[in-house]
Amino acid sequence: MRLQNKIILITGSGSGIGKATALLFASEGATVVVNDLSVEKGEETVEEIKQAGGSALFVQADVTDPDSVKSMVDQIIAAYGRIDVLFNNAGISGVGAIHEVEPEDWDRVIKVNIRGVFLPSKYVLPHMMERREGSIINMSSCIAEIGLGRRASYSATKGAVLSLTKSMQVDYAPYQIRVNALLPGTIMTPFVENYLRNSYDDPEAAINSLKKRQLSGDLGRPEDVAKAALFLASDESKFMMGSPLYIDGGVVFGKDA
Repeated sequence: MRLQNKIILITGSGSGIGKATALLFASEGATVVVNDLSVEKGEETVEEIKQAGGSALFVQADVTDPDSVKSMVDQIIAAYGRIDVLFNNAGISGVGAIHEVEPEDWDRVIKVNIRGVFLPSKYVLPHMMERREGSIINMSSCIAEIGLGRRASYSATKGAVLSLTKSMQVDYAPYQIRVNALLPGTIMTPFVENYLRNSYDDPEAAINSLKKRQLSGDLGRPEDVAKAALFLASDESKFMMGSPLYIDGGVVFGKDA
């Protein structure tokens, strides 16, 4: 029970990495606040947690809307009195080189992936500062460290999240608040599976091509990232501050001969 009695908010936890993390955190003793735009998906996550004997609450909120996020945080504080861990997981992908991306599509990716980290942090941090403790986990990506074709908007946001994480750590270290980032490689989430099915004539060939980018020879699973998030959420990582944690199968620092 590495998260016993912790109150943890996970944005975008109706599916994929967020859902896997919510289930794992609850199994480790946390009370998990599941956030998602989709009521159906969010409530499904909560129901799975409760069926497994865990504790969870669903709060619908749009992480890009200040009033929505503030209302969510206020609701959590009213219910539990504190937020011990914030996992800024919500995000979307964007495909295309600069000349291919429409301005409105660019703005949407920027809004969700950067503003969606800024706003939850903005409204949770004062409560952590008052208690002088807390852990914030920001979802970046290994793409923040490498070049990858036709991912201009996505890579811009994930690089920004990594830089933001480091700056946040400087600002909030005096309050004993830790801020770290996860940098996954390609993770086989429902979103990725759907993208591959709809974007390629031969999805299996596309998957095999993705696998070759990683020294592991395989794609990651949501549970792989969830376990890394568990480490950052727990007191075991108390000496990690402003750090990027790679869960990328060897994409960034390795190249096969």
